[in-house]
Amino acid sequence: MVWVSAVAFGVAWWLGWYLVARDARKAVLRRAAAGLIAYAIAVVADQLATGDAWFDGMRIVLVCIPAVAWSGVFALLLTERWAVHADRLWRLGLVPVSVVLAMPAAAGFLPAGYVLGALALLALLGCMLAVLGQQGDWAEDARRPVTGLLTIGALMFGLSSSLILLGLNVLPRTSMLSAIAVDLVLLGVGIAVLDAFEEGQALRADMLRSLFISATAATVFGGQAAVAIVLAGERPALVALLFGAIAAAIAMQVLNGPIQAGIDRFAFAPPLRAARDELRTAAEELPRKRIETGLSALGEEEFARITRRALSHYADLGKLVASPLIDLPAIDARLHGRDTPAGPLDRATELKALLTESIDHLKPRTGEDFGTSEEWRHYNSVHFYYVAGIRPYSVRTKRTDLDPVSRRALTWFTDQVPERTLHNWQNAAARIIAAQLRAGLDSTVS
Repeated sequence: MVWVSAVAFGVAWWLGWYLVARDARKAVLRRAAAGLIAYAIAVVADQLATGDAWFDGMRIVLVCIPAVAWSGVFALLLTERWAVHADRLWRLGLVPVSVVLAMPAAAGFLPAGYVLGALALLALLGCMLAVLGQQGDWAEDARRPVTGLLTIGALMFGLSSSLILLGLNVLPRTSMLSAIAVDLVLLGVGIAVLDAFEEGQALRADMLRSLFISATAATVFGGQAAVAIVLAGERPALVALLFGAIAAAIAMQVLNGPIQAGIDRFAFAPPLRAARDELRTAAEELPRKRIETGLSALGEEEFARITRRALSHYADLGKLVASPLIDLPAIDARLHGRDTPAGPLDRATELKALLTESIDHLKPRTGEDFGTSEEWRHYNSVHFYYVAGIRPYSVRTKRTDLDPVSRRALTWFTDQVPERTLHNWQNAAARIIAAQLRAGLDSTVS
């Protein structure tokens, strides 16, 4: 059964790191990835188990981690009003309690493990039912089929995990553990679809490309260990080498960009490093761009959403390459008359300039550089956050190069504007900018 486990491990390991590589800053992707990676580790641990009694407790913990992680994913999928409270309850309640129960369970005290399992599965079920109850708030039709995918995956995962935790050997334990990979892959793909929808990106081509490259690398390097197992038998050292080779090959492929960026920090000067980062990001994002965007067919809400995403990537030309907005007719007009064909980065540069002009249109015509009245809120929320690059609520961001106006704005945001209020202002500003861009689009079409 080592071959079945190797396939289950490889798929879960790849999908987990693929979600991280999409955008490690998003909590929903990090949690989904944590569930998949924890499951992959559980598969390896099951194959290398020597039959010691303590492993029963460790096995329970490893099976429960994906359930805890995915309950956190479902908590973030709730509507904005409820997601904040559910996420706080998950972070400050479920996770600490799970850690406390996991320690004695891993040490072999099985009652704590069963309590942990019941708590994790109940949390997963509760959050899933809450998402189902609010799916009517997902107005976009493209989201609704994903709800069914997530529901089926969660139910199958909950059932399989329950059978393992209860010790009901309907199938051999290794087979049951490997079967969970199907459930988690359904959940992982569902989250990837939602993320691509939110970003206005294509998913299938990028995901298949990553899968094929990772599978090829895993076959080349893991195949050598597989040959040794066929010739010498399933020795623990060779089994460990098989899983280690698969894990290293997949991780090196999926995380190639971040690995190169980390090496560049030591090898190159800042200007060259920044140029390489921009080109590398553009190359990674380009497969995610929709081939046919159909901007004129998008509704107001969806157009506003992709405009909001474009604003969030304002400072990153590599990310803007995948934005559907680079196909705006206004950008074609800006590039008209050039002697050389415009590339993706050229279009992204023009999109950034177009966004800058749209942001400038929000500025009140008072002759001042900064104000705090109501008429300034839309301009302030996007100009200083995206164009000036200040992050008033981030403790990790220290800016010493701010001009006097930006320093005034930073102080005002920090002292007077709650983070949720800023978020709402940015959404409203994005809708205004989207309306401006759509007006230009409609006039071109007509």
